[in-house]
Amino acid sequence: MSPNKKQGRENNLINILKLTMEPKEIIESAKKQLADLTGFKEPAGIGLKKEKEGWVATIEIIEKKSIPEGMDIIGTYEVQIDAKGDLLSYEKIAMRKKMDTGAFEKKEE
Repeated sequence: MSPNKKQGRENNLINILKLTMEPKEIIESAKKQLADLTGFKEPAGIGLKKEKEGWVATIEIIEKKSIPEGMDIIGTYEVQIDAKGDLLSYEKIAMRKKMDTGAFEKKEE
């Protein structure tokens, strides 16, 4: 096999492996792209689920800082990422004050 064919096969294998991202990489990609688009800083990944076309990450971002800190306004976004880590779409799905944690408390049955 010629060196060029061997190099081509190795490059194809590397490209295939790049399509398989680790969950941490997916969250980091979603956070960075959402922050770049919205201009908000310090996003936090709070959820991730596998979809047919890639991944859906749930990201929270402080949209407005307040005093006291518990009054900060936090936006929750769903960010769709494809298998390569590219953003497909994003949507704000909720908004809350930082001190409002009721949505995250487990409901008693």
